[in-house]
Amino acid sequence: MFVHRHTPLILSLTFTLGACMFPGHHWGEWNDSQLLPTIQKLMKGYNRYLRPNFNEGPVEIGMSLDIASIDAISEINMDYTATIFLRQRWRDSRLVFPGNESVSVDGRLVSLLWIPDTFIPDSKRSFLHDVTVENRLIRIFSNGTVLYALRITATIACNMDLTKYPMDRQVCTLQLESWGYNLQDVVFYWTRGNDSVKGLDTLRLAQYSVESYYTSVSEAVYETGQYPKLVLHFALRRNVLFFILETYVPSTLLVVLSWVSFWISQSSVPARTCIGVTTVLTMTTLMMGARTSLPNANCFIKAIDVYLGICFTFIFGALLEYACAHFYTMQHQTIEDLHRDLVREFYESNGNGSIATSIRPKNSVKVNPPEEESTEQSATSDTKTTSEPKEEKPGPGCILSSMKDASRKAASIFIVKNPHNIDRHARTVFPTAFLFVNILYWLYYLFL
Repeated sequence: MFVHRHTPLILSLTFTLGACMFPGHHWGEWNDSQLLPTIQKLMKGYNRYLRPNFNEGPVEIGMSLDIASIDAISEINMDYTATIFLRQRWRDSRLVFPGNESVSVDGRLVSLLWIPDTFIPDSKRSFLHDVTVENRLIRIFSNGTVLYALRITATIACNMDLTKYPMDRQVCTLQLESWGYNLQDVVFYWTRGNDSVKGLDTLRLAQYSVESYYTSVSEAVYETGQYPKLVLHFALRRNVLFFILETYVPSTLLVVLSWVSFWISQSSVPARTCIGVTTVLTMTTLMMGARTSLPNANCFIKAIDVYLGICFTFIFGALLEYACAHFYTMQHQTIEDLHRDLVREFYESNGNGSIATSIRPKNSVKVNPPEEESTEQSATSDTKTTSEPKEEKPGPGCILSSMKDASRKAASIFIVKNPHNIDRHARTVFPTAFLFVNILYWLYYLFL
């Protein structure tokens, strides 16, 4: 018999278990029931373009996963990169052979068999490992069950809610769907429920820890029909300790450093100004550094942004406090100097004798002649009689005077009698307010 040299040699391979499985038999003594089937026998009449159970019902495909690693989780791109072992099982009655053994076939023979068209819908990039050969496994059991395993690395999208960053908890998914076969053709199921996923319990990630995971079975509805879908849900909790040491502690210390100026004399203008400006600039640099690791186009107001904003407000408030205290100190000194100058000028212009005569005793009474008294009494009686029936209406001068009085009262509120009290009150108000805001902040973002 002539065999062309381009005929695939793999079609003539015969898979045998060897004498170790049948130690009492020799090659010439094997019968048909003991011989394992050849690829030629299994492929006889086999059409890899037709699914199993064609025109008889859908093919049930069981899935299981081993998560080898989660290499990276990116908040900027909102995705994660994982290496997984995907195992699929289904029964193909065309591959039944006698016996109760299984045959492991070279992965390069996958082109001879029908395999499911499973894909990851949220995948951005993925590839099949091929060192040293393509990482595929095909195992055929005697009852026609086919095990097909792959080693895949994929970058998968994960929609993240960063409003509580870095105290956030992200729920990501890994979805498996059929590309072309709908629910009338194939049905997906997890082989062992939640136990179908292995490896998540032992993963060690840099910023996250796997909090929980579970599996679900659903349907993907598209314009072309309904398709089977399996979903793995897993929750990731971010480790906040790194951010506390890197961002929260330095920003808190900067706020405390800005309070040092409250204990420095108001006359030390360079010292207090230097502390205020330095803390403001350092806080600005810290805020810019915290945002470099996050997307610029992100519209989320994150928890770390809120805290940095609070710290910046308190630091800037300490700087404004010194500005106000210094302003009122200078104003108070100006008023005292003006009063002192007026008193000095008064003494210099009048002299001691004139001052004594100009000051009238409190008990002195001015005595008028009797004629003047009678004239004044008649004049006052006349004015009383003429003014009694008429009611005086407030003129525009009274309204202006009342407005001036109100403005003086409002301005007196902002007048500080002792500017040094501003620093004394700030030593208590600033730490108390900062502590209160911190309590509200951590209660909200950790427990609500």
